[in-house]
Amino acid sequence: MAKRKTPKGEKIVDLKPKAEKITNEQLVKLQDSIKQVNIIQADIGAIELRKHEALHAISNYQNVLRNLQQEFETQYGTNDINVATGEIKYNSNDTNETDKKDNDREGL
Repeated sequence: MAKRKTPKGEKIVDLKPKAEKITNEQLVKLQDSIKQVNIIQADIGAIELRKHEALHAISNYQNVLRNLQQEFETQYGTNDINVATGEIKYNSNDTNETDKKDNDREGL
């Protein structure tokens, strides 16, 4: 068993004084780092808000497109429209169904 070097009950005194404050340079670095973290967090919040608004906007425009498709279907018997020219694409067998292989995107 190891023996104690200091007698029991005797306290070891640390002669080195403890610092009360960090250096000014360290304080400036600490404050700058915290400031930068806060700025970045605020930027992320702003980006998330813009993302949320963009998701709502796209949802609204998808609803507009669905309504337009229903309107075209009712008025022209098809909703297969060339977006660049406005030309109506009727199915070659004269039915009201559009040719699914010609549709780039279904479900809009």
